[in-house]
Amino acid sequence: MSCIKADSFGYSPQDFATFKRYAWRYLLMFSFLYCALYCCRLNLSNASAVMMAELGWTKADIGILTGTLFWTYGIGQVVNGRLSEIVGTARFVVFAVLLSAVANILFSFQTSIFAMAVLWGINGFFQSMAWTPGIATLTKWWPGNSRGFATGFANTFSGFGQVAATLSVALAFAILPEMGWRAAFIVPAAIPLAMLVIYMVFAKPTPSAVGLHEYTENTEEMAKNETAMQEILRTKGKFYPYKYVLSDRLFNLWMIVAFSIGLARYGLVTWVPLYFIDQFGIKITDGLLASLALPVGMGIGTLVVPWLSDKLYLNNRLRACTHNAAIGAVAVYVFFLLDPTVMWQLVLIEILLFVAGFCIYAINGTAWAFATDIGGRFFSGTAAGCLNFCAYMGAAVQSLLYGFLLDAGGWNIVFISIAAFCGLIAILGTLSAAHRTAH
Repeated sequence: MSCIKADSFGYSPQDFATFKRYAWRYLLMFSFLYCALYCCRLNLSNASAVMMAELGWTKADIGILTGTLFWTYGIGQVVNGRLSEIVGTARFVVFAVLLSAVANILFSFQTSIFAMAVLWGINGFFQSMAWTPGIATLTKWWPGNSRGFATGFANTFSGFGQVAATLSVALAFAILPEMGWRAAFIVPAAIPLAMLVIYMVFAKPTPSAVGLHEYTENTEEMAKNETAMQEILRTKGKFYPYKYVLSDRLFNLWMIVAFSIGLARYGLVTWVPLYFIDQFGIKITDGLLASLALPVGMGIGTLVVPWLSDKLYLNNRLRACTHNAAIGAVAVYVFFLLDPTVMWQLVLIEILLFVAGFCIYAINGTAWAFATDIGGRFFSGTAAGCLNFCAYMGAAVQSLLYGFLLDAGGWNIVFISIAAFCGLIAILGTLSAAHRTAH
């Protein structure tokens, strides 16, 4: 296990071998489960063209509906990140899958857009019970100098989850064509439920669950920080961690980055398939498949860059985002200038979507590594919850704003503004590096 360095973290050689095995087991099981859970979140975006055709909806209707999940998901992150650390992170993940699947199935029986919006908002809150508790649990198994790899690995599967969601909707339409749009909320719901059974059998929430003591951090600074956090919990109360993370200036910069990356990520994921279909008359299934290069790039980018940040930017991970943001901005802008109905341009579009996905989601993955840096084993759920709140506020803003602007006419506002927000991240990364150098 090369990604956890060859010291023992306070374990005997035999216990350390057991620790490594279960650390990998939890990382894999949570990653696969979270990947599957995306089938109950992004299925609405992938089914939007069919819903518009069958129900007579506008892009603004779709924007409002998809936006309800972003708002409730973001708010849920702030609440569930800390609450899961108090109550128990493992049970939150299980309930997230069960309740989200039920919400999707109930959604498929609705006819009122108001009822759909309420259910999709509830689904957003249920979905928020998975990521930050899962990240908090990862810190129980992955020490500080390997958390960029671990969080990036898990986030890779959220990128691949977008592929899984797209394929699950395409499968639903293929095997249940008579159900129309409703199939997109039945078939995808079965996938995370099946994965949950495997997760519950093989994943263990803490070392103590397999008879091991908790690991000891291998650097003096990390050990000192965690001791300070324990003392804060003892003397300041259970909700003081919010003040702890929000009073950090670098964390405040990361909240701006998280908002920007949430807007950019979901601006692309939500609207690129519809852009192909609406602007160029591409068939619905072809439009979904043409956009797959984006989440594939996302999955690979969020694995590579956070892992590199463990080695190169452990003390200031925001620096790792600068070049990715600049390249992502250029890729999104050039993508908008091309025509997918021209073969050579379609090939270039696929390359640019991959590059944009790689760079944008690499930043997203690095954010969770930073959350574990500042939060350690005790506050990482709180830190990740606050960052994810900002990310999904960005997602909610783009969903509502772009839906209305597109009905008014013009795709240029979507892709130009996404490129601009990527540019903002590049500036913040540069300022962060300059600030650290000056001090």
